[in-house]
Amino acid sequence: MADAERGGGPTAVFGTAADPATARLHATRLGLWLIAGILAIRQVAVVLSTPRGSRLTDLETWVGPDGVLHVKGSLYESTQFTGTPFGGLVLKPLTRAAEQALGWGWTFGTLLLVVALGLITARALPDPVGRRTSLLAAPVAISLLMLSLPVRNALWLGQTSIIPVLLVLLGCFVVRGQRAGGALIGLAAALQPTVLLFAPLLWFTRRRQAAVSTAVTFAACTALAWAAMPRDSFTYWVHHMAGVGLGGRADALANQSLHGALLRLGLTGPLEIGLFLLLGAAVAVLGLRRAVRYARDGQLLLAVAITGCAAIAVSPTTWQHQLLWVLLAVVGRVGRRASDRYVWPVAVILVMTLSANMMLPHIAALNPLRDNIVLLAALAAATAVPFLSRTSEHYASRVPTEYAPPVPARFRRVPPLPFLRRVLTRPNLFLELLLIRVTYAAYQQVRLAATGGSISGGRARAEQHGHEILSLERFLHLDIEHAVNHAVVKIGWLRNFFDFYYESFHFVVPLTVLGVLCWRRPVDYRWARTALGFATVLALVGFWLYPLAPPRLMPTLGIIDTVHGVQDFSQPDYGTLTSLTNQYAAMPSLHFGWSLWCGVAIAVVAPKWWMKALGLLHPLFTVSAIVATGNHWVLDAVGGAIVVGAGFGLTYLLSGPRAVAAPAAPERQPTAEPALR
Repeated sequence: MADAERGGGPTAVFGTAADPATARLHATRLGLWLIAGILAIRQVAVVLSTPRGSRLTDLETWVGPDGVLHVKGSLYESTQFTGTPFGGLVLKPLTRAAEQALGWGWTFGTLLLVVALGLITARALPDPVGRRTSLLAAPVAISLLMLSLPVRNALWLGQTSIIPVLLVLLGCFVVRGQRAGGALIGLAAALQPTVLLFAPLLWFTRRRQAAVSTAVTFAACTALAWAAMPRDSFTYWVHHMAGVGLGGRADALANQSLHGALLRLGLTGPLEIGLFLLLGAAVAVLGLRRAVRYARDGQLLLAVAITGCAAIAVSPTTWQHQLLWVLLAVVGRVGRRASDRYVWPVAVILVMTLSANMMLPHIAALNPLRDNIVLLAALAAATAVPFLSRTSEHYASRVPTEYAPPVPARFRRVPPLPFLRRVLTRPNLFLELLLIRVTYAAYQQVRLAATGGSISGGRARAEQHGHEILSLERFLHLDIEHAVNHAVVKIGWLRNFFDFYYESFHFVVPLTVLGVLCWRRPVDYRWARTALGFATVLALVGFWLYPLAPPRLMPTLGIIDTVHGVQDFSQPDYGTLTSLTNQYAAMPSLHFGWSLWCGVAIAVVAPKWWMKALGLLHPLFTVSAIVATGNHWVLDAVGGAIVVGAGFGLTYLLSGPRAVAAPAAPERQPTAEPALR
């Protein structure tokens, strides 16, 4: 009985699963492992379902029947083989086995390497590690790796770039004994020379036997390759300068190194080489100093990630499949506030899983950022991001989040998610802008995918739906599009006003409302932003299920397109503008939906009646513009109103009524709340 009392009661004695928190944790863990398994199966299926010749192209080029590794001459007679001479020496004996199982064996072997990498990464997390983190870290790490662009690229091309990363992690966290660990890292450096940066990291963190072992192993492997293939070794180390002339043009967007970035900026010749060496040395020194500091702080995994990010920058060529080091930097903790803690990991995950076009819009001034976005992330991790030390008071505890007092709901079971409480503090602006951009890019992709990836792909179906909408409007006596369009065309100033309103205010007004709310009314910003997000998602479902031709793209109606000009219906895409986005994403109308959202938000939040009235004029002008210019049916506006209403309704349902800011309380010292681990 005494044991039972100390253990917390009979439940602890008999071990029954009476603790609902434990049950939820195990269910979450099972779900995450299921997601990781599904992602792994999907990656394998994508590779193996691709026709031979379009998959594992790099591997086929190396070890196929006519591959580079079968050639008796130099491996580097072309730029198709991008590995070191030692890598070629290791792969040559595998050519016959690889030919027999070029797809299945290599793909599943790579998959096992990714799983091992995720398990080691989860094991290497710095202390203190909570029970929840220890249970959930492995499936989360494997899922992120499966989604990352480097792993997807390596699986698709049949690359070996996962092996050096895995060897370094094995040498740092798994293998016992400094000499053995250093040997593994030296072997990785023989396959990817910039991994030699780990030797000074080991030396300055008092693992000098490991550092010496790394250098000796690298020298031995390189010398062995030089003795076996002297011509190839001379070509690689002297003529190609450690691979700079291999794998395509060094100024290609796929080369995310300082050398590639300088070439893309137009620098060439001795000036570019000198600047690259100078910047590379600065990044290497600064990155190693930071890595040593965090390794001594007990964050060895973060130190490894920082060193790897420095290696990315200083390498002459760093192709997409060699960028896994950046993803490892997600383990670093940044920020004092709870809302700031998510900025760095979210940014890293987005950069490593999405294309650069989804991160930044197509604006000429942003081209240098978009073209080098992974390099910039690596440079930030290596030299600039202020990761917290474990000695910081905010490492394990964050400045607590302030919540508004709950507002009673009209319905007994609202909200079903009570933990979604209204936050009083302003959200992190960088994270908000990043998520807004990514969400809008996904919105554009879904719009286009709704017609099979092309504008003309869904033309017949969209026009059929257009006739259905017109018939319904005639039945309801709402078919005013032709009359309004032709009436407005005859009045020049009115036509110009509606054209300008249609083109100019669709994005400006919602972004302005979001910006003002974020700055002046952060609580209302979260409420309004959530409702807008729900409305947009519901609209995407409508675009996907019901592609609809707007009146201006119905050939027999005689609607005049006042905004885009006369459309040539003999062309499948109806001219240049309509080939840019899915013009059949008309139902529901987000032109009207977003304007209605603006009107509702202003009417609810604005303090003066004239502000409310001015806000409600925006949806009135918008619905007039979309009908007058021939861009939407009247029922499209009805659909837009429905999804906006559903957006506000879902926000109310899931998180309760709109909260108001709490009255000012006496100043008190902030207390830290435990970090959710």
